[in-house]
Amino acid sequence: MATDQQLGKEGEAKADVGDVRVAGGTIVRRLMQKAHPTLSHTILFVVGLYFAFPFFWLLSSSFKSATEIFVFPPTLLPHPVSWRNYPQAFEEMSFARELVNTLTVTVPSVVGVVISSAMPAYAFARLRWPGRDVLFVLVLGTIMLPFAVTMIPVYILFHALGWVGTYLPLVVPRFFGSAFFIFLLRQFFLTIPSEISEAATIDGCNELRIFCQMILPLSKPALATTVLLSFIWTYNDFLGPLIYLSNQSMYTLALGIASFVGYNIQKWELLMAASVMYCIPNIVLYFFAQEHFVKGIATTGLKG
Repeated sequence: MATDQQLGKEGEAKADVGDVRVAGGTIVRRLMQKAHPTLSHTILFVVGLYFAFPFFWLLSSSFKSATEIFVFPPTLLPHPVSWRNYPQAFEEMSFARELVNTLTVTVPSVVGVVISSAMPAYAFARLRWPGRDVLFVLVLGTIMLPFAVTMIPVYILFHALGWVGTYLPLVVPRFFGSAFFIFLLRQFFLTIPSEISEAATIDGCNELRIFCQMILPLSKPALATTVLLSFIWTYNDFLGPLIYLSNQSMYTLALGIASFVGYNIQKWELLMAASVMYCIPNIVLYFFAQEHFVKGIATTGLKG
């Protein structure tokens, strides 16, 4: 009898220990579940600060005087704030004229990239025709050609056409498609259900109407990604304008900043202010397009 009671007590003790272990494991799992998002956000915040600090230093230095920029130990915030750096840099750099020149190149280039990349991408993704896959591989192969390889032959071609010294070499090629954006849009078009096109075909729509009224409205994230990336790349392009533009009155902002560095190598406060003004259009555009940009990158199937 005593043995049975003893065994019963040992069983109850083991059960209690088991309950404690289960409860402890549950608590640990809950703590880990709560700690995981906090840890992830903390790491992302630290990494974000690391990458944002150079821009913060640029912004802070743009309001400092020439002597305060090189003071040691360095000051994080300007004291006093030098507001005159921006109007002075704006005037000396001819920022307004160069901004107009940049938009003169960038806006039609973006329009050309979107039009000339969306239509081939639709043909590669939704239409069936002989040699489609082979031609698509050839298009992708052009991505592997560095600009330095084609720079001289293309320059000779534009020189023979009499386009050197104008904006045409910077704009016209954008209307002949971009392999990267063709691939980007094709991958997105492949994610759109084919039943949509089939239903439209049954209703009597041709391919052009399906493309314009069905596919494009559903492709806003991918199109926004194309617009944003092409704008940034064209806006920041330095080598193209350097090769084809010789008249300083036609300089874009990228060339203007470079020449401003050469003319004002010791006026660092003005260079900082000019650099901040140069970054503003890209920041504003990304701020308004970031939602579509992230969605477009996430849904274009870049992983293949």
